[in-house]
Amino acid sequence: MVSIVQGSGRPTLAAVAREAGVSSPTVSKVINGREDVAESTRTKVLAALEQLGYQSTHQRKHAEGRTGIVEVVFDSLYSAYSVEVLNGVLEQAASIDVQVLVDVTGHPAAMTLSPERRAQRILDEGRLGLIVVTSGFSTAQLSAFRRRHIPVVVIDPLNPPPSEVVSVGATNWAGGKEATEHLLGLGHRRIAYVGGPESAECNQARLHGYMAALMADGVQVRPDYVMLDKFRPEHGIRSLKALLALPEPPTAIFAGSDSIGLGVLAEARRHGLRIPEDLSVVGFDGTYQAEQSIPALTTVTQPLQEMGRAALRAVLRLANNEELDSRRVELATHLVVRESTAAPAAGNPEPGTPPH
Repeated sequence: MVSIVQGSGRPTLAAVAREAGVSSPTVSKVINGREDVAESTRTKVLAALEQLGYQSTHQRKHAEGRTGIVEVVFDSLYSAYSVEVLNGVLEQAASIDVQVLVDVTGHPAAMTLSPERRAQRILDEGRLGLIVVTSGFSTAQLSAFRRRHIPVVVIDPLNPPPSEVVSVGATNWAGGKEATEHLLGLGHRRIAYVGGPESAECNQARLHGYMAALMADGVQVRPDYVMLDKFRPEHGIRSLKALLALPEPPTAIFAGSDSIGLGVLAEARRHGLRIPEDLSVVGFDGTYQAEQSIPALTTVTQPLQEMGRAALRAVLRLANNEELDSRRVELATHLVVRESTAAPAAGNPEPGTPPH
């Protein structure tokens, strides 16, 4: 007969195997994130691990002396957006003596780990929790974290997270509406939206805010004026080229991120367009790059550093088994008008549509 607990009172590997009705090597494979295990078997083993409260050697080691490390995962660190959010996390962490480990999922090496193995590694290394920023973590990955009770908070996810996952973001719909209303107020009617990935929740909200503002003002939403891709300058460059090739190019562009907006500005200069006389541009994020661009970019500012701070506070409360007031933290945006927007040139408005 196999003993259920070790001398210290901890469940053994053999006890977990017996509970799940499998062999000890199979349990070991699941713990180590091996992929050569049937999904139904993995589910039974994970349930047994949870029921008996089994902890690996690494987990016990870290549980006995918590390291106070939170892992922050980015899709990339190329944008000023990511840097601003990270600065907020680091500032909050420094004030409460928590260490931060940064990981980037866009790096090729990050793609070699299966969801189960990645989740188990985080657990074994004793992380307090995980903050996922604009990263395309799959439902399978988030489910693997949830099964192991790893606290996770997402910021502007590229894929819609399960409803039980805590998320932090800004008032994207209101921000998109305010940006578009600003351009409408200047007299623009041919306004394009150059946004991020179609599946990204923040992008969808900004797009819907743009559409709501146009429709409220009686302006038709034109499909050829909506271009979606990554939140990168290259997208702004390619989109402006395509928009300028239209028989009726836009007089203004609402860019779904400052990075996209900066790409639009760069391409406009290559075409000899004057900003804002020939083309008005509004960004979204409120990064330092928008303020320092030439001309300075009008943008919808979201509190990026506060989003980072809020995410860290939330993940630490989850790690302490505290109840959160809400599964969704949404912080206010506001429009900052700079030099990249103005009324359209005399020949640009659509016939019969006076500025207001």
